[in-house]
Amino acid sequence: MVNATVTHADWLAAARTLPPGSIDMLYADPPFNTGTAQRTPPGAAAAGRGVFAAYEDSWPSTGEWVAWLRDRVRATLPALKPSANVLIHVDWRASHHARLLLDELFGADRFVNHLVWSYGLGGSSPRRFARKHDDILYYCVDPDRYWFEAPRVPATSAKMKGQMKKATDVLEIASLNNMAAERTGYPTQKPLDLLRTLVGACCPPGGTVLDPCCGSGTTLVAACGLGRRAIGFDASAEAAALAERRVRESDAKFPTGSA
Repeated sequence: MVNATVTHADWLAAARTLPPGSIDMLYADPPFNTGTAQRTPPGAAAAGRGVFAAYEDSWPSTGEWVAWLRDRVRATLPALKPSANVLIHVDWRASHHARLLLDELFGADRFVNHLVWSYGLGGSSPRRFARKHDDILYYCVDPDRYWFEAPRVPATSAKMKGQMKKATDVLEIASLNNMAAERTGYPTQKPLDLLRTLVGACCPPGGTVLDPCCGSGTTLVAACGLGRRAIGFDASAEAAALAERRVRESDAKFPTGSA
């Protein structure tokens, strides 16, 4: 059985229901404050399932977005174990604001990594370097106790051809193209390979991963497939239903404990 629960609820309210010291890893991929509504493109519903999802992604100011995020991360703090890791997924619009916020809440000495997810796909502009990455800010609760297992990736040098090496803070993982088998139609869906890498590195076996903006449920599917427990919240009823369906369907595809 998949060991996951999905709740249709806002992160702030749901975080207050979590038992103290119960979470090994918090991964949050919140709205980026793009200023526009995110929605499934016409005709892009996944494989005829008729999936459609949308959410508003706009705040009156960056300061109000930061306040929104501060309230929710702060409400989650009591649920984190001393060995827990916190990963907040943002982009160029707010990564600097989010880092200052996390320094405020955790302390700058709890900063572990500024991860760069280099995804490759997307457009370009004649007026700037092409934007081809997101930022994942990685903090810990206790710098002496946090759990970490370095992921390994194929080596690229001729000397180490055919061997594996420890991953760097630049994660080169392709984003989902329109034909990807795992695509659900959710507008900001992240690839399973990315979340498997993060969960495998930052949550101990048998531990509990929390994704409070779980969207299509990718984090939950990755966690269950790696033998972790998973908790997901989402303020969208459509997203919560999709995430719940995905984790149930994933039981056959990714048995508990498989990579």
